Amino acid sequence: MSKRIMTVDDSVSVRQMVSFTLKNAGYETVEASDGKDALAKLNSSGVNMILTDLNMPNLDGIGLIKEVRTRPEYKFIPIVMLTTESQDSKKMEGKSAGATGWIVKPFKPDQLLAVIKKVLG
Repeated sequence: MSKRIMTVDDSVSVRQMVSFTLKNAGYETVEASDGKDALAKLNSSGVNMILTDLNMPNLDGIGLIKEVRTRPEYKFIPIVMLTTESQDSKKMEGKSAGATGWIVKPFKPDQLLAVIKKVLG
């Protein structure tokens, strides 16, 4: 059975590009437009990993990670930030919220897939 990855980004083009990359590598994808949308879809989608942007309307990536980490069934799910932000302070904020990893956009598909394979095992 293939692993299902949720991609959360307010940019339609980024979501499509990430989903395209993941589907070509054999993963299933669930797309969400922001943190609130991701939380609404999380319960029904049974994902193995979350890729989320940082800066989004309604609920940002840090808020999403904090909320996901409060749910027992998702306490240990890999969550990787996929964002244009590269400051160490933002990375530390993400890590303390519970982020598993950090990828800076623009990303190379091979780089993204390497990180996914590493965190999903």
